[in-house]
Amino acid sequence: MKTASQFVWGLCALVSAAFVLVGCQSTPPPTFSSGFDMNDPLFISDPLVSGGTNGLGRTMIKPEDSMTVTFLGPEGQVLPPFEGRVSEEGTITLQLIGAVKAAGKSAGELQKDIHDAYVPKFFQRLTVTVREQERFYYVGGEVKTPNRYVWAGEITLTKAIQTAGDFTDWANKKKVTITRADGKAVGPINCVRVLDGKLADPRVYPGDKIYVPRRGF
Repeated sequence: MKTASQFVWGLCALVSAAFVLVGCQSTPPPTFSSGFDMNDPLFISDPLVSGGTNGLGRTMIKPEDSMTVTFLGPEGQVLPPFEGRVSEEGTITLQLIGAVKAAGKSAGELQKDIHDAYVPKFFQRLTVTVREQERFYYVGGEVKTPNRYVWAGEITLTKAIQTAGDFTDWANKKKVTITRADGKAVGPINCVRVLDGKLADPRVYPGDKIYVPRRGF
């Protein structure tokens, strides 16, 4: 009797466990919403979504970008610095190691690749520094101080407009456009919705041209 009782209790435990597992598997996964429509044309044409960066939010080096690469060892400079542009093929040519792929990488990624190409094959210790020339974005139209501005890192459309003195009284805030460095247009962007938190604030990248049109009468 004792053995039969134990068998019954064991069977009940297995059945209960099966129900729990089925319940867990049938429960739909939670869904999350950012509050923005990712099918909006604004997101589709934004390089942050379509792959215009390296996927980590860092701006990629492009052909024709200018840069300086310096090399320091324990006792000072061990190679003359490289000062020049990235070739049309996306490379820079350095002493001892030749062509190095630069386009498509961030400055930090290129710095590491150059270091690893020299160490330990040519040097035991080496500090490589990659510096890009200043990059700019442009703000024109109905802003108080239209001009070019130094791109110093991540910045959004509305912050870029504020840097240019903000909108004038005649600005059409609902039809702002961004022309990317590759010629692609983003917009028109309704900055009223952006400022109200109803639409994501697009990022601005080096070479971008922001234009704020005048509203009609």
